[in-house]
Amino acid sequence: MGGVSDWLQCTVMRNLTPREIVAALDQYVIGQTDAKRAVAVAMRNRWRRQQIGEVLRKDVSPKNILMMGPTGVGKTEIARRLAGLTGAPFIKVEATKFTEVGYHGRDVDSMIRDLLDIAISMARSEMHEKVRESAEKAANERLIDLLLPSPDRGGHEDDEARSRRQRTRDKLRDQIAAGEWEDREVELSVEQKPAAMLGVVGMEIEGELQSMLEKMMPSRRETRRMRVTEARRVLQMQEADKLVDKDRMHQTAIESVEQMGIVFLDEIDKIAGPPSEHGPDVSRQGVQRDLLPLVEGSTVMSKYGPVKTDHILFIAAGAFHSTKPSDLMPELQGRFPIRVELADLTEADFGRILREPSHSLVRQATELLATEGVSLTISDDAIDAMAKTAHEVNRRQQNIGARRLYTIMERVLEAISFDAPDMAEKTVTIDAAYVRQRLADVVRDEDLGRFIL
Repeated sequence: MGGVSDWLQCTVMRNLTPREIVAALDQYVIGQTDAKRAVAVAMRNRWRRQQIGEVLRKDVSPKNILMMGPTGVGKTEIARRLAGLTGAPFIKVEATKFTEVGYHGRDVDSMIRDLLDIAISMARSEMHEKVRESAEKAANERLIDLLLPSPDRGGHEDDEARSRRQRTRDKLRDQIAAGEWEDREVELSVEQKPAAMLGVVGMEIEGELQSMLEKMMPSRRETRRMRVTEARRVLQMQEADKLVDKDRMHQTAIESVEQMGIVFLDEIDKIAGPPSEHGPDVSRQGVQRDLLPLVEGSTVMSKYGPVKTDHILFIAAGAFHSTKPSDLMPELQGRFPIRVELADLTEADFGRILREPSHSLVRQATELLATEGVSLTISDDAIDAMAKTAHEVNRRQQNIGARRLYTIMERVLEAISFDAPDMAEKTVTIDAAYVRQRLADVVRDEDLGRFIL
C-alpha cells in the first residue's frame, strides 16, 4: 500500500490481536464480551485486509456492526475506547441530529467532513511533534526579536554595535531558556480566519461554503498583548505550521479516514420504522436513504479533497425499545452484517464497574479529593451498597444503566466534597452505613428518587 503515509502505517498497522483488543477494552468496560469480540474482529480484519493483494483488497468491505441494548451499558464507551486504542479517527454522531431541523437542515455527508477535520487535527499534532525542536528554536528567536526590537533600518550600525547587539541576544536567549522572562508581556500579531470570525456570531459554516468564504474574505490580523509563556506557544504553533507540508498533511488525514476511520451512529433506532402513511416521512426514511450511500461506499467532497467511505467502519447503536432492527430499510440492514446484543447490567456488574476499570468512579473521586489533602477510603461494603442501590433504582424507575452510578456517587460524596477544603480531619472512610444514610430518602421514597437519581 505504497500511497499510505508513514504516519498512517504506524497507526493502522498496529498488530493487535483480537484477544489483546478485548483485554485492553476490559480495563475500561465491564462485561459485554460479545460486543468486545465483535469490534475486536472488525479491527483485526482491517489489519488482515492490508496484508492481502491490492486487487482483492479493494473488494474487502468492512464488517459494520449494529449494537442493540439499553442506554448506559457500554455501547459508546466500547467504540470510543476502541478508537483510542487503535489511533483511528473517530466521531460519534446521533442519527436524530439529522431530523431535528428537518431533512434539508443538516447534510448527512457532514459527518464525514467532521471526521476528516478530526483526522487533520491528529495528523497536524503528529507532524508538529516531529518538527518540535526546530519550531521551538525558531519561536525563541522570534521571542528575542519581540523583546529586543531591531534598530531603525535607516540608521547605520557599525561592527562594534552589531557585536554588542549579538552579545545581548545571546544573553537574552540564555535568560529565556532559564525562564526569567515568562511574565513579561509582548505584542504579537495573530491571524484570524474568516470562518472563525463568522463562528463567533453563531453562524455554522461547513463544507464548500467555508472554503469559498475563506478564499473570498481576507484573513484579519490582530495584535494582542500576552505574556511570554503564552506567546511562546502561539509562536511554536506558527513556526511548526511553516515547517509542515500542508498538502501531505491533508492527504495523510484523508487516507487515515478512508482506511481506518470509525463512525459511531448512535440512536439509530430513532430513525427506524415503517414509511409514514400520511405523506413523505423525510425525518426518518429520508435520513436512512441518505445514510445508505455513505455506508455502502461513496465519495464525499470536502475542501481538502474527495473522501471515499468504502472502507470506513460504521458502528450503529440503539436501544430498540419500541422498534426493532428489521424496521430499518432492508438495504441499510444488509450493510450491518454483525449484530450484537448488549445485556442489562446486574448488581454484580455495578460493583465491578466501581472497582475494576482503570479510571473507575471510585478512583476518580479519591484523586479529586486528594487535591484538597483529603485521604478518602471507600470500603468494599460501601461499594456493594451503592451497587445495590443503583440496581434497585434502575429496576424500579427508568433504566439508565451505569450512568446511575454517577448520581449515586455524587449523592454519597456531596457533603464531603463541599466540606473538603475546610475539614480538620483529612482522613475519611465511607462504609455501608454512611451510604445507606445518604441514600435513605431515595430508597424509602420512590417519588423523591425520581427527582434526585
